[in-house]
Amino acid sequence: MRNFRTLNIWKGGIGIVKQVYHLAESLPAEEKFGLRSQICRAAVSIPSNIAEGCSRNSQADFKRFLEIALGSAFELETQLILICELSLVAGDKINALLQQLEIQQKMINNLIQKLKANS
Repeated sequence: MRNFRTLNIWKGGIGIVKQVYHLAESLPAEEKFGLRSQICRAAVSIPSNIAEGCSRNSQADFKRFLEIALGSAFELETQLILICELSLVAGDKINALLQQLEIQQKMINNLIQKLKANS
């Protein structure tokens, strides 16, 4: 069992969740059950799946949960692009978050690749 709290990818995921929740507050009220809810759930899914994967005993299971976290990161990216395209929030508020999300995606993918190489 791994200590997820020591992983930089988990810490990065927590940082993204915080930023997404701040962004969600600035979305229009009519998006409460739409994109607002979606971005929060996708963001929370990233560190949650990393943590859950750490509880698994096999490398294959850990890798599977990392793949789910990566999928959530790409889902969140799509939703943030939609928010920008729909002009629900100014692009400058989203760009820094998108950059951080890209770094997170690369970190998760790199760990997945390491696990594949070691199996």
